[in-house]
Amino acid sequence: MASSLTKDAASTPGPQKTFFGHPRGLATLFMTEMWERFSYYGMRALLPLYLVAPAGLGLDAGTAIAIYSVYMSTVYLLAMPGGWFGDRVWGPRKTTAIAASVIMAGHLVLALPMTATFYFGLLLVAVGSGLLKSNISTMVGHLYDGPNDPRRDGGFTLFYIGINLGAFAAPLIIGTVGQNVNWHFGFALAALGMALGLVQFLLGTKHLDAKSHVVPKPLSAQERAATLKKAMIWLLVAVVFYGIVGGSGMWTLKWATNPLLIIGLIVPVVVLLRIKRDKELTPTEQTKVSGYIWFFVAAAVFWMIYDQGGSTLSIFADSNVNTSVFGWEFPVSWFQSVNPVLVMALAPVAAWLWLYLARSGKEPSTIAKFSAGLALIGISFFVFLLPLTASGDGKVSPWWIVLIYFCQTVGELCLSPVGLSVTTKMAPAKYSSQMMGVWFLAVTAGDAVTGLLSNNGVNLDTKPMVAVEALAAVLAGVAIFMYRKRVKELMGDVR
Repeated sequence: MASSLTKDAASTPGPQKTFFGHPRGLATLFMTEMWERFSYYGMRALLPLYLVAPAGLGLDAGTAIAIYSVYMSTVYLLAMPGGWFGDRVWGPRKTTAIAASVIMAGHLVLALPMTATFYFGLLLVAVGSGLLKSNISTMVGHLYDGPNDPRRDGGFTLFYIGINLGAFAAPLIIGTVGQNVNWHFGFALAALGMALGLVQFLLGTKHLDAKSHVVPKPLSAQERAATLKKAMIWLLVAVVFYGIVGGSGMWTLKWATNPLLIIGLIVPVVVLLRIKRDKELTPTEQTKVSGYIWFFVAAAVFWMIYDQGGSTLSIFADSNVNTSVFGWEFPVSWFQSVNPVLVMALAPVAAWLWLYLARSGKEPSTIAKFSAGLALIGISFFVFLLPLTASGDGKVSPWWIVLIYFCQTVGELCLSPVGLSVTTKMAPAKYSSQMMGVWFLAVTAGDAVTGLLSNNGVNLDTKPMVAVEALAAVLAGVAIFMYRKRVKELMGDVR
């Protein structure tokens, strides 16, 4: 690391060093996010396999997919209140430290060899991940001198590499220990990863920008009391409701999963309607919100299929895919490392391609990229039909799974970065800081649909259902492209 006198010199104590030419605080946040993603993706790689394993919880595939979907939906649903806590209660730095502690505690609970505590541990990890998600990205932004700082995009790119490094390594390490040694040792390794991330975050906070320590808009005493009162009322309602269900002898796991999935579907709709009906928005902002709803629905369809790469596909691979290459056996959880390594390999290619096409005036529009992303996620499930059909004759080649993830990753690179960009560009001024949380709600909605289908008797790994999902995604992509003129009109001056 080269020494440098940066703009942070006045606010950041200690020797001034850069991290690949970026503020030293980026190294702290890079490592924190890397270890958080290591713990998150390691647990995620094990979760569906543990749920169906005879030595795990021994659940059927439908219930396992529903639980996995509840977990994923809840993580992204809680990103909005996580951002609220950072803005109104603790500030980004404190919220991130508390979130990392909650995640670590959740993994430790998962490491206990007791079924009774498993779901509580899963809840802790989901809550912690939701709290951390928005706040750590906010602190990356604090390191730069506003949105026009030329280093800003490069800083977020480095941060994104940290995410994928953690996601790549986790299944290889945690997956191997969990599947080949002991499931609970694997969860314990995830806790160790988060502990390492938390320790280095606490040691490196002195390198963060001063704004990361500040609560931007703290709650007044009256607001705090009102918020606490509402929280206690909802807690009481839940306790009474589940007390009645449990006392009547009607309790099944669906009483926990279905309400959470329904909430995951309703909240995004309510949030979008509230923004759309806000009388303070200008006519231009109202029109842009209408245009944004097209992108939101398209993204929900995309994530509905994409996130099944960790559930439906993983469970299918566990029983139906040959995990031997050149006579060498590998754990099925290793398939979860395919996407992050493809992202790291293909993201620079995609960035170069868009820039090259832009220079020649041929870069596809935002709508075209979204349409391509949806088409590719649909194509990935059309590819899935082939090993599904062949698996009746024995185990299929692992390269089928790699090909499916390749299609999904290319689709992700077409849709996800563009979605983040268009969210910031089309956000009404009043909701500029909240719209990123709204974008995450598209993931919540997609996973909620998957969970509700799986939880209520729909087998997602059957050929008819896979074909329906594939066709729905491709048709959604075609529909957006066919109506591109109308969507462009709603987007206004956004391109």
